[in-house]
Amino acid sequence: MFGLIKLAIKGLQKPEYDNVGTSDEYEERRYKPAKWVSTTVKKISAKEATTEGFYRLFAFISGENDKSTKVDMTAPVTTWVDPGAGPNCESSFTVSFYIPTEHQEDPPKPTNPLVFIEDRPEFTAYVTKFGGFANDETWVQKAVELGNAIGDHSKFNDEQYYTAGYDPPFKPFGRTNEVWFVKNETSLKGSSVDQKEEQKI
Repeated sequence: MFGLIKLAIKGLQKPEYDNVGTSDEYEERRYKPAKWVSTTVKKISAKEATTEGFYRLFAFISGENDKSTKVDMTAPVTTWVDPGAGPNCESSFTVSFYIPTEHQEDPPKPTNPLVFIEDRPEFTAYVTKFGGFANDETWVQKAVELGNAIGDHSKFNDEQYYTAGYDPPFKPFGRTNEVWFVKNETSLKGSSVDQKEEQKI
């Protein structure tokens, strides 16, 4: 816990991006290619899935890898949400930590078969930002609002999206949360779940 507090105070590395457009309701960001460490959890609740995924990934950065290396925490924690067929069906949540710059070229390999290294290609995202503590309903509401703000649904993948959280759970004020829709000029298909399946072979 004290380690997490120290990390929260000193600031965390974040993935690089260029701001390529803004409006009153969202930003358009161009994220550079980068490696992330990821795990996929199937649950009904996004909160439960993100919590389970977080602890798997935290074990990885704490030394549960082939080099027994400790890796610095980064921000944000992203979750790729692939919704289920209905409100009472399980959805697929791929939770990810950005791998720090010093490990990008040769990241440690996870020893937990449920954790994998994801090569995330360059992509453009429409991003909305909000504060407070987000719950399952908030994430869905903000995703709907972002989609409505963008307007033209041919511009982005409106079936899946990212949630992004920047703060530890004990931070009470000044929290930052985001929802990202991926612009259709880029595709992340194959960058997460397919790699996980390949790792099992």
